[in-house]
Amino acid sequence: FEWALLRFQQAWERWVTQLGALSGMGELSYIEMIILHVIRMQDRPKTGAQIARQLNRDDIPNVQYCLRKLEKMRLCKKVKEKASKTFAYEATAAGRALTDQYASMRRHLLTEQSTIIGQVDQKLAEATKLINLMTGLYDEAGRSSATYGTLHQDAQSLAAEAKP
Repeated sequence: FEWALLRFQQAWERWVTQLGALSGMGELSYIEMIILHVIRMQDRPKTGAQIARQLNRDDIPNVQYCLRKLEKMRLCKKVKEKASKTFAYEATAAGRALTDQYASMRRHLLTEQSTIIGQVDQKLAEATKLINLMTGLYDEAGRSSATYGTLHQDAQSLAAEAKP
């Protein structure tokens, strides 16, 4: 399963990068393309924290760096949230045009081709649920492992001291 995920992630990143280049996003890195798409989701402004949360990332400074780059390239802009001191990001006309072009090419090159797979929408929905559940399991295992090394070493030390 993990091997398949690793290979899938690499194929996915290659696909996003190639399609991004074809649709006019060649100057963007993989993660910048992804962040631009997340900003565009539901056409509502999102804060850096919301974007990071959507992507299950805890490296907020890296997300903020990407946001500054996208803003400098004029693909997104900061907007002040109503009744708040917080800023959010929304796609500019140029950002919307690029993501629209990407979506159009994706539909033609990938989505239309996948219709040959029987019940593809149902299978993808089920796969999405499984991957979301597995994400939670891996996140929990990661949290547990943060203290496992110390606990494991302490147990070994106690066991060694107990030996006559």
